[in-house]
Amino acid sequence: PNEVKVSRPSDALPAARAAGSTLNGLLLGLGAVALIVGGVGVANTMVISVLERRAEIGLRRALGATRGQIRLQFLCESLLLATMGGGAGVLIGSLTTAGYAWYRSWPPAMPGWALAGGLAATLSVGAAAGLYPAATAARLPPSQALSH
Repeated sequence: PNEVKVSRPSDALPAARAAGSTLNGLLLGLGAVALIVGGVGVANTMVISVLERRAEIGLRRALGATRGQIRLQFLCESLLLATMGGGAGVLIGSLTTAGYAWYRSWPPAMPGWALAGGLAATLSVGAAAGLYPAATAARLPPSQALSH
């Protein structure tokens, strides 16, 4: 009689919920860190692009391009870079999830809102990361930019 222990499955539910909640929080935190790192990467790439293309910016300004057009060009490039990175991330994440679900014989569970939310977050971070380089490019005086 001392070797038999009776337990109810419902006693383990709070612990299972707490573990699931902790895991979700951890994954959201890792996702946020990945977004920040990606944003820093996009910003760095765009700053280098502005520095390397000063002559092009000066030529475009000398030919009549407005500051707004220069700003829009670099902001669009930043968004394009973020879209490609976010799209690749969503695709790789979806394929990995589907592959793991197939391996475990589970039905794949990828809510569309999560995929769209991830892509929207990536675009938001990409736009924010492109603001400073775009403004820097737009502020370059044509004479100074052409002299480099």
